[in-house]
Amino acid sequence: MVTFIAFIVTLTVLIAVHEYGHFQVARWCGVKVLRFSIGFGKPLFSKRFGSDSTEFIVGVLPLGGYVKMLDEREAPVEDMRDLSRAFNRQSVWKRIAIVSAGPAANLLLAIVLYWFLFMHGVMGMKPILGEIAQDSPAAQAGMRPGELIQKVATTPVASWQDVRWALLLQSLRSHITEVQTTSDGHNVRAYQLSLGSMNKDDSEGDFLNKLGLTPHQPDVPAKVGEIIKGGAAEKSGLKLGDKLLSVNGVTVALWGDFVSIIRKNPDQRLSLRILRSGSELTLDITPDSADENGQRIGRIGAAYHLEQSEIDKLLVKIQYGPVAALSKAIEKTWNTSIFSLKMLGRMLLGQASWKGVSGPVTIASYAGQTAHIGWEAFIGFLAVISISLGILNLLPIPVLDGGHLLYYMVEIFKGSPVSDAVVETGQRIGLALLGLLMVVALYNDFNRFITG
Repeated sequence: MVTFIAFIVTLTVLIAVHEYGHFQVARWCGVKVLRFSIGFGKPLFSKRFGSDSTEFIVGVLPLGGYVKMLDEREAPVEDMRDLSRAFNRQSVWKRIAIVSAGPAANLLLAIVLYWFLFMHGVMGMKPILGEIAQDSPAAQAGMRPGELIQKVATTPVASWQDVRWALLLQSLRSHITEVQTTSDGHNVRAYQLSLGSMNKDDSEGDFLNKLGLTPHQPDVPAKVGEIIKGGAAEKSGLKLGDKLLSVNGVTVALWGDFVSIIRKNPDQRLSLRILRSGSELTLDITPDSADENGQRIGRIGAAYHLEQSEIDKLLVKIQYGPVAALSKAIEKTWNTSIFSLKMLGRMLLGQASWKGVSGPVTIASYAGQTAHIGWEAFIGFLAVISISLGILNLLPIPVLDGGHLLYYMVEIFKGSPVSDAVVETGQRIGLALLGLLMVVALYNDFNRFITG
């Protein structure tokens, strides 16, 4: 239910903002708006407002929306007094402003959302390096566990999320980047980290492990602090507070040692020796099998309990004043927009995977996940999707806003509107391209859903 509600809220907000952009600029330009619709199909709500009796509709299918304006190409204008208010009678510059306003509204919404988040403060994990795998790019660069990452290239980073984003941007520019770290706040080191091992599928997953960059895990005793319902831990009889002594005769003192053994033994029966209420017991457990970056690992559905004081040492709150937050919000929206366009270009050139194209199922899933995490995560998700919607609509594909803008650019240089025959052909091509894009998106959606 939370996922469903979050999905509906996401679509409603993004569509309403987009269409309001068209609506408001059309009114500013003197164009008469006949209908403002959020959703398609049978109206769930319909009401007329304003001096123009504009009809506001909420449709049963919330997968889009539209603003219908007075236009002689669609129907004759009955009241001659409204003729000058028809969309087709406006100058090409006014039409460009009206069509651009929808995507612009989505980008502006992203800026506002990021601005609010940066002023409120965003919690993140400090980018402290944990265990570095042998022969990984980080190990080859000489990076050491316990170091705090401060910069990626020239970009300061304060959290692991910042590190991931900065490395993702750098991977589009170069196969090697400088990473600056400190071990005590004073001793600064600079490493040359190779990004050459990243492939076109890595932007979709967690590529930090592939580079050898893992978050620092504090040393905690091998004591069960959480059990997930239905997991192998619950089925085996493990309980909260159980202290793990050994696995198949191998002594374990730290939770990390226990996790390492579990990960290496998917679907293999293991014998656990535990301490419960002062008494030693023996239990058998068979870790479930899971896929992680193409490798099979074991999981049992259990976690340790970390004291709040230890958690606080690993977290950082990123917060700015109003002016700095606005600057960061604009920068974040700009960088995300450019990254989206670059990734689209790489997809077209075969340099990036089409697995990154997502449809309504994935959007609904992420909406639900972020809503469960908290309202800050959900607002961040809204900002990202708003940017994606704005950029998608600016693509020069007929039937999208960008396609209409392309026609208007041609009109400026040509001196007259594009012919109806060209527009009709473009509409067919645009619908075909959008249909193909939707097929890819739905395939990726269901592929993620089936494979987990």
